[in-house]
Amino acid sequence: MQVSSLNEVKIYSLSCGKSLPEWLSDRKKRALQKKDVDVRRRIELIQDFEMPTVCTTIKVSKDGQYILATGTYKPRVRCYDTYQLSLKFERCLDSEVVTFETLSDDYSKIVFLHNDRYVEFHSQSGFYYKTRIPKFGRDFSYHYPSCDLYFVGASSEVYRLNLEQGRFLSPLQTDAAENNVCDVNSVHGLFAAGTIEGRVECWDPRTRGRVGLLDCALSSVTADSEINSLPTISALKFNGALTMAVGTSTGQVLLYDLRSDKPLLVKDHQYGLPIKSVHFQDSLDLILSADSRIIKMWNKNSGRIFTSLEPEHDINDVCLYPNSGMLLTANETPKMGIYYIPVLGPAPRWCSFLDNLTEELEENPESTVYDDYKFVTKKDLENLGLTHLIGSPFLRAYMHGFFMDIRLYHKVKLMVNPFAFEEYRKDKIRQKIEETRAQRVQLKKLPKVNKELALKLIEEEEEKQKSTWKKKVKSLPNILTDDRFKVMFENPDFQVDEESEEFRLLNPLVSKISEKRKKKLRLLEQQELHEEEEEEEPEGKPSDAESSESSDDEKDWVAEVRKQRRLLQQEEKVKRQERLREDRQTVLKPQFYEIKAGEEFRSFRDSATKQKLMNKTLEDRLKLEAKSGTLSVSDTTVGSKQLTFTLKKSEQQKQQQEAAKLHRQERKTLRRSAGHLKSRPRRGRLFH
Repeated sequence: MQVSSLNEVKIYSLSCGKSLPEWLSDRKKRALQKKDVDVRRRIELIQDFEMPTVCTTIKVSKDGQYILATGTYKPRVRCYDTYQLSLKFERCLDSEVVTFETLSDDYSKIVFLHNDRYVEFHSQSGFYYKTRIPKFGRDFSYHYPSCDLYFVGASSEVYRLNLEQGRFLSPLQTDAAENNVCDVNSVHGLFAAGTIEGRVECWDPRTRGRVGLLDCALSSVTADSEINSLPTISALKFNGALTMAVGTSTGQVLLYDLRSDKPLLVKDHQYGLPIKSVHFQDSLDLILSADSRIIKMWNKNSGRIFTSLEPEHDINDVCLYPNSGMLLTANETPKMGIYYIPVLGPAPRWCSFLDNLTEELEENPESTVYDDYKFVTKKDLENLGLTHLIGSPFLRAYMHGFFMDIRLYHKVKLMVNPFAFEEYRKDKIRQKIEETRAQRVQLKKLPKVNKELALKLIEEEEEKQKSTWKKKVKSLPNILTDDRFKVMFENPDFQVDEESEEFRLLNPLVSKISEKRKKKLRLLEQQELHEEEEEEEPEGKPSDAESSESSDDEKDWVAEVRKQRRLLQQEEKVKRQERLREDRQTVLKPQFYEIKAGEEFRSFRDSATKQKLMNKTLEDRLKLEAKSGTLSVSDTTVGSKQLTFTLKKSEQQKQQQEAAKLHRQERKTLRRSAGHLKSRPRRGRLFH
């Protein structure tokens, strides 16, 4: 069991660890448990909770007893009994499952939507009935009061299949070219469909008429977000009678109140990946939104992050076990993920021992030490030349920096500066030698760093000693003897730069005194060079003479400040003249500007205005384009305004259109070859 913590929220991963193959005998499994610590410490919550290759969708039955999951390859569905903690049954299917739904409280009535337009019904005994919808389906929802199944997909129509009559009803005609997702409100039965144009259309099943339209694409675009295509709706979920969450293909989650057409909150995942699923957690007022990379849990009132979960493999589907803190995930890996978060709720009844297990772990906390990782900031990455790794698996984002493998860090550090270790080694040897010298009898000697400051402090200390000897006043400790300021006279990084502008303006009278101290320093250095065996304390001018010469008169200070300012202005003037001389000597070369295809060059002023428009917000650009007449605005039959944009097609969209065109041609040829073989749907009662 692996434990992670973010924002002081413990997350227990129950599916980590090694999985043993099925063909191993019990004797070999026991032998492996004795040898391998990871195998011995792993928790197998549900036996064989995995797929042969990949798990695509995962759901829990309404009674909470069964967990159903679909996967590939070969396409199959597996049902796990939580009371027995084992696999109940497995059924292989003809094609891959897009999504499925349980119509009963247990597993006795299941509907599967396949990727080949087939809708397959299963009963408790197995396969029951199979029919086909006109277009490829992407999602479906079940309307319980009328026993209708609503199918949305690569069509503008929403197909309705009545399970009581056993036949298709007249479809709902939407304004969209294609529909991606749909959902039915369990309180008042409102049906909502998310379109490829970034809109949500709401329909009343009683009147079969559209009652509302939400434009989520414009609401998801903010000033600080960058998008390359029009946001489409990729996830949709109702909560209660008035709350609805919408996920977009650009990574935003919009929270709506059905009484308003503006979102209450917009949450960005910052990854730019489509939102796969959205779930509500009512006990803590949280929303769980997931893309293929991360599961974020955030407060639906403030949008503040509660915690997040980032599995090793891409996420296909997320399921929150009802009334508990357990989270199930379908990943791009054979093993399905099981996570337990005690803050969200207690463990389910069939695994109540997890509460006792986690309480014991929290009583004996272990300090988290990242021995194999190195924390680096963005500036460190720039120095190492590794900024291109941001967003890759080599860097794990954390706080204001990243965690990276310590082996990779040392390898890159050695490539950037191969002599860094040698310099570090020499510094350490020099420090050791100085420490051994410090144990010997020390003579009064000036330090290597900030010699003038040290000489000034020595003179001040001598003056204080004379004054205390006369007045018998208690003397204060000196900076030279204080260990807190020891590094200031040893590390060259603390050297005072007397040529800087700040030093010259703040210390105008230091220049006169420094000249005398420099003479004294020269004498001291000459004495140190001449003395080989014995070093004597250098003698210079008495401090009284200097103190008498250096007056603190206000007039002298003001005059010296003015003098320093004039000198600084002259130096700045000389620098400007040198820059002008260099500019005159440089030969300007003509600059060439490339015009994009389809654009007409008029003047540089037009390009400048276009650049200014790109920096403005969408609202300002729309106002300016409406004034200039480049934006077409028209009234619709509903009474609202309709804006028409012309978007450039990206390379990915062109490739998708070409693939769809080839697919249509292949379907036409197949229809012509098999035109005389048409199957008619069988009518009859399916479910009551």
